[in-house]
Amino acid sequence: MGNHMARNLLKNGYPLVVFDVSSESTSALKSDGAQVASSPAEVASATHRIVTMLPESSHVQEVYTGSKGIFSAIQDKSLLIDSSTIDPSVSQHIAGEAQKGDSVYLDAPVSGGVNAARDALLTFMVGGPETHFNQAKELLSLMGKNVVHCGAVGTGQAAKICNNMLLGISMIGTSETMNLGIKLGLDPKLLASILNMSSGRCWSSEVYNPVPGVLDGVPSSNQYKGGFGTALMTKDLGLAQSAAINNKIPTPLGSMALQIYRTLCNKGYGGKDFSVAYQFLQNEEKKK
Repeated sequence: MGNHMARNLLKNGYPLVVFDVSSESTSALKSDGAQVASSPAEVASATHRIVTMLPESSHVQEVYTGSKGIFSAIQDKSLLIDSSTIDPSVSQHIAGEAQKGDSVYLDAPVSGGVNAARDALLTFMVGGPETHFNQAKELLSLMGKNVVHCGAVGTGQAAKICNNMLLGISMIGTSETMNLGIKLGLDPKLLASILNMSSGRCWSSEVYNPVPGVLDGVPSSNQYKGGFGTALMTKDLGLAQSAAINNKIPTPLGSMALQIYRTLCNKGYGGKDFSVAYQFLQNEEKKK
């Protein structure tokens, strides 16, 4: 997803300095015209506007506060936009550190998937000072269709983990529903079309159906390769549950979804797209 976002900036005439631990990712961007840096610090020394996207809270902390991190070479009055999905408290901590150096940090997690990233149709949920939101929106609008200011730093993360909790729940529900209907004799495409013209319709059934062959161009029709990894969904559901527990908010279905996705990871599905929940159901049935 990050490479697609970067390419959309390049397409719009923005010179880029990029860094990634994967040389494969940076070499692809280099061929598109980007300059490749050797560390986050080198990126910070070369530009006043930085967009980051990383898997987990620990990675964000390392990239920003590590020995070769952004803060070790940051320029005054830099604009920092983090599109990772992490613990809101970590975003708030990084924002405080940025403020010490007269810079501004906004959390701006994304939703929409790889295809939306490619086509610049992502939704960005932004948390940070309203006075700097328009500066961030200038860049984010080149990579996404919807750029929404959610409030103070951390509220973008709150919106994202709420969205992904619902997404995880709905994918499990769609997988169970499709499995039930198919076993009752319904054609998968027919069942999907009925759901999508009825009250059960949701993103997981309509845009990202988990049954192979129902839709083209989605991971389920490509052996669940690519897309949004099961391990990452499990991480996001864990963030939602941590927030729920810390604030004493009941989320029984969110908790159950987390346990199911943890089981998927333990069963070896962590590297597959999260719609593999359907295949998991199939394989569990075969064991009985």
